[in-house]
Amino acid sequence: MSAPAPWAAHFGLRRTPFGKRIAAKDLFVRAAHAQAVARINFCIAESALGVITGDVGAGKTVSVRAAVDALDRTRHQIIYIANPAFGTRGLYVTIVRALGAEPRYLKAELMAQAGDLLAAESAERHRQVLLICDEAHLLEPAQLEELRLLTSSDMDSSSPFAGILVGQPTLNRQLRMGVFAALDQRIATRYTIPPMDIGESAAYLRHHLSLAGRDEPLLADDAVARLHRAAIMAAAADNKDLVDDACAKKAVAELTRD
Repeated sequence: MSAPAPWAAHFGLRRTPFGKRIAAKDLFVRAAHAQAVARINFCIAESALGVITGDVGAGKTVSVRAAVDALDRTRHQIIYIANPAFGTRGLYVTIVRALGAEPRYLKAELMAQAGDLLAAESAERHRQVLLICDEAHLLEPAQLEELRLLTSSDMDSSSPFAGILVGQPTLNRQLRMGVFAALDQRIATRYTIPPMDIGESAAYLRHHLSLAGRDEPLLADDAVARLHRAAIMAAAADNKDLVDDACAKKAVAELTRD
């Protein structure tokens, strides 16, 4: 482990807090995350398709990591797509490679190959495939249609995998467009993670500071409240539904000028 930054050492921290490289067991869990995890687990149990949405920083990835970390990897095959900006062929190529095969060249053959491999995971290897597509609001209409086709199995009576689409709230609006009605009907559950309130924000700060090695208070309650209030005002001024990094920076700048 590298030495903490000088400012972190000043406050008695063993490492810089709030980093992304945190073990799943140490993630800050809030009630909204538990709700999201419950829905992900439902999709896994039913081999169904689910949608988890939320603004940037709401905790979508935290929820997915918590759900995946609890799975038995001998019984589940995880296919994680970090960014779906690879066209329709890329979706099939990613699945085929994740399942240990070399993608075929012709798309028709590639589609059949992906379907056969997904079916074989369940029938022959007795493992369930969990396909997680992050940044799913970036999916193109053609990709969403391909995803619908992939979920069809056994004369459209079942899906060969469980799928979780993770994205920003625009994903829900996109899926409810009439052209995607067939896919939207296949979605078994959907959940939008709300922003943290001030109590959760304070608990989040305490949790991550404790992980970094400080159990004593570092941020006074009035300081947390002031930052929280200023950031919310900045978000409202910019007509945003979530206090994101840009709002936080704006709030810090305004407080600095006071």
